[in-house]
Amino acid sequence: MNVVWQLFFTFFKIGLLSIGGGYAIIPLIREQVVEKNGWISEKVFTDIITISQMTPGPLAVNTSTFVGLQIGGGTGALAATIGCIVSGVTISLLLYHFFQTHQKSAYVLEVLNGLKSASSGLIISASCTIMLLTLYGSDRPQTDFLALNWTALLLFLAMLFLLRKYKLNPLVIMLLSGIAGVVLYR
Repeated sequence: MNVVWQLFFTFFKIGLLSIGGGYAIIPLIREQVVEKNGWISEKVFTDIITISQMTPGPLAVNTSTFVGLQIGGGTGALAATIGCIVSGVTISLLLYHFFQTHQKSAYVLEVLNGLKSASSGLIISASCTIMLLTLYGSDRPQTDFLALNWTALLLFLAMLFLLRKYKLNPLVIMLLSGIAGVVLYR
């Protein structure tokens, strides 16, 4: 099977299982494109996630587009994006109909509460993975402070301070981070 169909079916599965939205699906996308298929490296994946967060649109869709572009060019980007979207649209339409029919059910509300909790856990997992990749260059927890990227840690702490203390717009924080990254990581 050629890479375009592989991209479509991989992102179709990801879209099918993407309960919780963009941040919650990052670990699954990483597992599929970095670990299982070996299409891109951890570093490239982290770069794609960063770019996906900065571009307009849903994170999972942006990520699928950028991964598809990296692997299969324009055709790969189109295949991965359609694969990611088609199952979500279909499921959304079916769920809309289901919830309209069962909107007063206590059981349905409890299931939704459980899904919210699971989604929160997936988002926390994705955040930890991104932090580990940024600070250590690996997604495995480490205790070696010599391997820590001190520049990235100080940049993170400085931006967190600016965000919390001066309530700067997140776009300003992203712009300042980008400028600092160009200056510090030439």
